[in-house]
Amino acid sequence: MKRLTLIFAVALAAIGTASAQQVLGNGQVSGSLESSSIYYTPDKKIERPEDHFGSNNYIKVDYANGRFSAGIQMNAFLPALVGYEELASGYKFYLASKYIQWRDKNFEILVGDIFDQFGNGLIFRSFEDRQLGMNNSLEGVRAAYNFGRYVTIKGMYGRPRLYTEYSKTWVRGADLVISIADIIKAPVINFTLEGSYVNRYQSLSQAPEYMQEEDPSSFNPITGEMQTYLQSYGLTPNLNMYSGRLNFGWNGLSIHGEYVHKSKDFTHPSSTSTNPGWAALGEIGYNYKTFSVMGTFRALSNMKTAIDVFSLGTGNTINYLPALTRQYTYMLANLNPYQVSASGELGGQVDLCYSYRSKSNRYRYWNFHANFSTFYSLKKLPYLGDKRMLYWRDINVDVERQWNKKWKSTILYSFQDNMDHQAHIFVGDVTHKFNRKMSLRFEVQYLLSGDDKSEWDGLHSEGDWVAGLVEFNLAPHWSFYVQDMYNIGQSKTHYYNGGFSYTHNRTRVQLSYGRNRAGYICSGGVCRFSPAYTGVNLMLTSSF
Repeated sequence: MKRLTLIFAVALAAIGTASAQQVLGNGQVSGSLESSSIYYTPDKKIERPEDHFGSNNYIKVDYANGRFSAGIQMNAFLPALVGYEELASGYKFYLASKYIQWRDKNFEILVGDIFDQFGNGLIFRSFEDRQLGMNNSLEGVRAAYNFGRYVTIKGMYGRPRLYTEYSKTWVRGADLVISIADIIKAPVINFTLEGSYVNRYQSLSQAPEYMQEEDPSSFNPITGEMQTYLQSYGLTPNLNMYSGRLNFGWNGLSIHGEYVHKSKDFTHPSSTSTNPGWAALGEIGYNYKTFSVMGTFRALSNMKTAIDVFSLGTGNTINYLPALTRQYTYMLANLNPYQVSASGELGGQVDLCYSYRSKSNRYRYWNFHANFSTFYSLKKLPYLGDKRMLYWRDINVDVERQWNKKWKSTILYSFQDNMDHQAHIFVGDVTHKFNRKMSLRFEVQYLLSGDDKSEWDGLHSEGDWVAGLVEFNLAPHWSFYVQDMYNIGQSKTHYYNGGFSYTHNRTRVQLSYGRNRAGYICSGGVCRFSPAYTGVNLMLTSSF
């Protein structure tokens, strides 16, 4: 508890010192601090973690002077929070990223840790997501050059980060963008052709433990028998990936397409079979005034591309496969999110939005939104009558109504169907503004469990759920909330939470206490499993 008190004192100090960007010489220094700490308390219904305290901390400082910039980020796990054990065991303080960069009118070069993406990220994306414990930045060099507005070419080379250390893998790649619209001098359209190449090199001289147990006599790094053995599965040190893309936009119409291919790779890190991979992504959208519609389609096979082919974990990935489904913020609608099946899936989504505005009163409007998404197995399965297995289906509609200056309401219905069970989810959300600074918001939610389809493998749904939230805001500084999610089906367990936050300038402190259900935390289709826990949570974000 002393460590939590110390961090709270640091938060108060940050509130008093946070200010605008600091001037250093002819340049400016900016930075940020993010800290999430939990003191785990005893709970009769949930097992308390062995270490009763966890704290994830991130400090970032950047300097910019004209065309030159540089920065560093330090991470500290004191120790890591429950669910982030892949990041570190025990206490860990390390340099997470650093860079120096020069940008000219048409040229730029960066040396250090690279965060970048080619196309939609299907063959390469290096990014940081602290909620997921993700940081697969590339330590190396990146250079880019623009030939006017017509052609942009970019190249990079380096070794990717795998959690708190760098892997022994090397990644190189190039990206090319050609603006056809600028070449033919058609300013009313946006038309580009793009392509990318990425290579992953990993020595095959070390045997993973599960293969050593299968046949210990086959692995001798000194004689090279290990590499010969792995090559018999079709795996080579070099993995090659290619991407071709098209982007077109004109007068409210947008069309995007991408096709990628990769050479033979392990289907998943613990397998001993290799296959080539591919993916096809298509997107078409149209918007006119307050109406918009977007349709997205994707098919893929064997597109889990690991940094280290012999390692596991959420952060062990070079590429990015977003979940093309609606991303919810409501508790029960996000209880069982869809996770991309990188081994093979086929599906997509359609999203429609329409807004009706009152001509006589700007405080009165309707927002209508409908979304449909579904995904199936790529292959037809004999035991399903030569049909594809349904992985996911979500049909949802929500209506937002601004009644007047003080009242706003939202109702949502979602029907979700996956491999295990079905669920009907109902949400009501009402906000009342007393004045410009004071507001009160209520949420009520109900999940009606449908058919349980998983009895054949011993899995069962948890039955019906009910949830509620009350939030009171005193802008611009204070916010208070209490919420509860209760399983009325099987466990009869409350998952309660309550707390407050205080914001001053660029610093925000939140203190809460509650019981958290075990489940997946997802961001854009990438998911991390979070164990259940009960505890006091202190969160701090500050920038200067």
